[in-house]
Amino acid sequence: MKDNNAFNEMMVHIPLCTHKEASNVLVIGSSCEELKTQAAKHTSNVEFGDESLLTSKNEKNIDVIILTDVKLDELLLANIDRILNEDGLIAFASESFSKNEAGLKADLLLAGTKFWIAMPFKFGHNTSIIASKKYHPTADLVLQRSDFLDDLQYYSSEIHNASFVFPAAEHKALTTIAKR
Repeated sequence: MKDNNAFNEMMVHIPLCTHKEASNVLVIGSSCEELKTQAAKHTSNVEFGDESLLTSKNEKNIDVIILTDVKLDELLLANIDRILNEDGLIAFASESFSKNEAGLKADLLLAGTKFWIAMPFKFGHNTSIIASKKYHPTADLVLQRSDFLDDLQYYSSEIHNASFVFPAAEHKALTTIAKR
């Protein structure tokens, strides 16, 4: 688990400031106290656990799923799709374009099989993906929520939008793969 402000704030606030009103949130993988503190700024109904938490759920009532250090694969995605609401979204760490372009593209293609939107975002030395069934991470940013978050070290509404901007060559290379 990455224990830094940028990772904790971006992995929580990007999806939770994109979803219109997330009330049921799952965080799968390692999580530190700071990540839990950030998630609590949005809702009190956040569950933390490992992948078995996904298989223990039987209802399609989860709004947001955040994977902190769990690699997305077809089986995990099927379990996510089974419990995620029709307007739900996920965020997960991926590969950097410059270090593993094929890995980033593979993650985007996999997420794109179940989600209308699958977009990479960058912050610090991290690249992650948000995949959504309804909400667009820049067009549907909830400013009334993101602009009023307190005690942040990294995340802001401006950083939120800027994290989706990639250099021209990377943007072009991802254009047919990322679902924007």
